[in-house]
Amino acid sequence: MPESSDSADRGRDETEAERADRRWSELIQEVRVAQTGVQILFGFLLTVVFTPRYEQLPQTEKTIYIVTVVLGAAATGALIGPVSFHRLVSGRRIKPAAVRWAARLTVAGLILLLATMTAALLLILRVATHDEYVPWLVACVLLWYLLCWFALPTWIRGRHTRE
Repeated sequence: MPESSDSADRGRDETEAERADRRWSELIQEVRVAQTGVQILFGFLLTVVFTPRYEQLPQTEKTIYIVTVVLGAAATGALIGPVSFHRLVSGRRIKPAAVRWAARLTVAGLILLLATMTAALLLILRVATHDEYVPWLVACVLLWYLLCWFALPTWIRGRHTRE
């Protein structure tokens, strides 16, 4: 009986090494998309502290900003991690394990990116408007991220990989 991680590979005629190569290529393509987004967001966040408006922010917004920057730094590290991981273990004949660990780093990076984007949205909406509906808007966007990034793929995976 194949492992659950291999259920998507049923019907493919490939060796473990070929499967690892394919999965690595797919993972790197996925990471490139997320890396671009997190790096742009993180770069923008780094500039905020140097604007004249930053000093005028209330302490709560400054705290949200600091948390957002730290989350962005952590997301950047996790999403760049698979590239470094691959480079450091390349040629050691452990690609299947490297792919599994790089995939875990990518998921951690996506979770951190989700937190970064949510915190950034909270900060921007709090500064743009002081209305009481800001937490509700942020919660709705967070639910949308969770639906698109995790719930829907998990549901589709479960629905189409049952034996």
